[in-house]
Amino acid sequence: MSRLRFASLFIMTVVVAGVMGYHFLEDYTWLESLYMTVITLSTVGFREVRPLSPTGQMFTILLLVGGVGVVFYTAIAVAEKVVQGEFQQFFGRRRMEKRIGSLTDHYLVCGFGRIGEVVCRELASKPVPFVVIEQQGERVRKAEEAQHLVLHGDASDEKILLAAGAMRAKGLFAALPTDADNVFVTLTAKELNSSLLVVARADSERSERTLAHAGADKVISPYAMGGHRMAQAALRPAVVDIIELATHYQSLELQLEEVGVPPHSPCDGVTLRDSGLREQLGVIVVAIKRASGKMIFNPPADERIEAGDRLVALGEAMRLKDLEQRVGV
Repeated sequence: MSRLRFASLFIMTVVVAGVMGYHFLEDYTWLESLYMTVITLSTVGFREVRPLSPTGQMFTILLLVGGVGVVFYTAIAVAEKVVQGEFQQFFGRRRMEKRIGSLTDHYLVCGFGRIGEVVCRELASKPVPFVVIEQQGERVRKAEEAQHLVLHGDASDEKILLAAGAMRAKGLFAALPTDADNVFVTLTAKELNSSLLVVARADSERSERTLAHAGADKVISPYAMGGHRMAQAALRPAVVDIIELATHYQSLELQLEEVGVPPHSPCDGVTLRDSGLREQLGVIVVAIKRASGKMIFNPPADERIEAGDRLVALGEAMRLKDLEQRVGV
């Protein structure tokens, strides 16, 4: 861009110099001077307004040599910028498509608005692989600036979902601006991959029921959740402080994490007491979610850990990393 600015400024300077030269050296009018300058720089070969004096002829030669060089320099700079931008855009898309094609067990974030941006921030903090699908160009550029994998297109389009790897994905966040769009995305995604975990945004209670019928596994209403959080902040401020501290992605003091127990885990069949999770790692197992969906809150020390369980643990971030390694995630 600096080359283009320099060339543009140089051309303007040459034009002004040409007009001034013809006006004062040959006594041309301002319009005649501009005409002579333009036909000289453009090399169209038209005849001059009036016969030039020797001084005017020398001035025309200098203007022709210097001005044509500047014009060609500017044309080359513009062409280089256009070609370079096209190549960068083309190969950038190819690289991104290749990276997306290699993803498995990732998440799709449909919509990069206020809700989608927060979702992406949380996923990136884990880090968890994900792909953003956004239709608005400005939001696409914003997601690209945040170094996210982005597909520019309509999230309700089956081809776009397939290109984002919906068949290999683990989950999808329907965070589009309207409930109707989120319902359509949910239906399309579930039709492509029935095992896909779909978390959808809803603006109303009626939409929550519609999204649930469409196949959404979890339906979240940001307005209802925000209102509930505001009320709890006044009624139970200490509880809210603990929850915010434990669930904030940047918290280092305390975090609440969910850890899955894979098959052949060292903890499979071991009781909480014998696992040493609290004594050795310093984490508290708040709850155990069985593979059947049964939730055991505040499990006793003799409760056995089984493959397929989800352990909800509370502790420091580094301790929770140790827990993942101990469990064998």
